[in-house]
Amino acid sequence: MAAEHIHEVLKRASLFLEQHQKEPNIAEILLQHHLQVDRSQMFMRLRDEMPTDSLQSFNRDLKRHAVENVPVQHITGYEYFYGRLFHVNEHVLIPRQETEEVLLKAFEIMSSDTPQTIVDVGTGSGIIGITIALEKPDHHVYATDISPEALHTAKENAKRLGAELTFYEGDFLAPLLQKDMTVDLIVSNPPYIPYTEANNLSEVVRDYDPELALFAKENGLYAYRRILEQAKQILQPGGQIVFEIGFDQGQSVPSLAKNYFPNASIQVFTDMNGHDRIVTITT
Repeated sequence: MAAEHIHEVLKRASLFLEQHQKEPNIAEILLQHHLQVDRSQMFMRLRDEMPTDSLQSFNRDLKRHAVENVPVQHITGYEYFYGRLFHVNEHVLIPRQETEEVLLKAFEIMSSDTPQTIVDVGTGSGIIGITIALEKPDHHVYATDISPEALHTAKENAKRLGAELTFYEGDFLAPLLQKDMTVDLIVSNPPYIPYTEANNLSEVVRDYDPELALFAKENGLYAYRRILEQAKQILQPGGQIVFEIGFDQGQSVPSLAKNYFPNASIQVFTDMNGHDRIVTITT
């Protein structure tokens, strides 16, 4: 059998993905991964023959994604967030672009004059807390997660990226409460999908993202309620909260927040797709 050139492999793989209702550009990502090149290097080599070993492993992973629905990020082991590469695995949510918008809103409301104490609640792979620590090195950043496996992933990402922040294992804000700490800003992308919606999720999300990071009791509001309860004890006067929310929670989360912070200024912001995505609470 004649050897395939890289451009032939790319074309075949893209068509294969389309036939399986997958994004054809995943073929490029997998090719770069198996050739260990960036995008420009890959296109410079399009007329080269595809190495046999790389072709075999590429074809295997192509089928894993297209047929078995394994997320490409679990195959490559990484995803980009705010321009940085984060390692991911089955213990953490795969970073999503909408969460970058949540982070931008947090940056927008942070004090630029004095160092603040900030906590990323439910840090997962660490994308929010680590990015804040790297972009705002004068602030004091903490990150919590109840999953030891997720915390291990976050700590490894922080070490590799050179971010200085403190990680605590525990239920939402509980580790900071136990230390009698106070904070100026809480940022969180908590689990917010009701269990009743599980069958409506894509197979990639439902079968591979960790259940602990996806689903919440009380029709998806449990994590918000727990964080708000704890926030009353830990948030400085005039402190702020930035939540990522589900597209249909633009009324329920602010209403819940009013129960705990009746005098707060609460705003809802939409994402790039026009969906309610961010709630900010200024006490």
